[in-house]
Amino acid sequence: MLDLSSPMKRNALRVAEIWMDEYKHNVNLAWSLPFENHGIDIGDISERKKLRERLNCKPFKWYLDNVYPKLDPWDNLLAYGGMKNLDADMCIDQGPVPGHTPIAFHCYYYGPQYTFYRGTGELYIGSIKSHTYDDNRCLADIGTNETEPGLYSCKEAVQKGMGIYWDFTQGNELKNRQTKRCLEIINQKLLIQECTGQRWESKHIIKPF
Repeated sequence: MLDLSSPMKRNALRVAEIWMDEYKHNVNLAWSLPFENHGIDIGDISERKKLRERLNCKPFKWYLDNVYPKLDPWDNLLAYGGMKNLDADMCIDQGPVPGHTPIAFHCYYYGPQYTFYRGTGELYIGSIKSHTYDDNRCLADIGTNETEPGLYSCKEAVQKGMGIYWDFTQGNELKNRQTKRCLEIINQKLLIQECTGQRWESKHIIKPF
């Protein structure tokens, strides 16, 4: 079977470099590629950039503001690509779908293990939605005596009083702001419990935080 992913990534990166201005890295987010040194040769785009100049095209932000304002610019993402527990050598995985229970699984950094950490503290698991009216699924501390984490629509989780905001820095614990409990892996099982100092690492960091 012909693998179309490589030429599709190359073409998407070319389009982004020519037309998307400061939003070009959203393509990297969608494909879980590093912002720099992604290893894909996009070829010479100088003539295409000159064409854009000759046509006097508007900036991509104008398109977002006036043509497609419902598109989420993802402008406050801090980290993405997968979240690995350095002590257990396993990653967060969205688990069975449909379902609301994320799991620990060996790291392969593909769709079900995509994670996106936002500056506001939400941690999305699985694919990210591109429209502001679509709701992503947030990792949640359900609260009370529950020791399994949840994975719910972010709005639904907030309505039900779950904790969806997490404090995280690269190589350190993943701690819920509301309950002060941590996400940890014990005997290959993803749990919410009193913090013991387990360390987590995001595959890609957008900027230091």
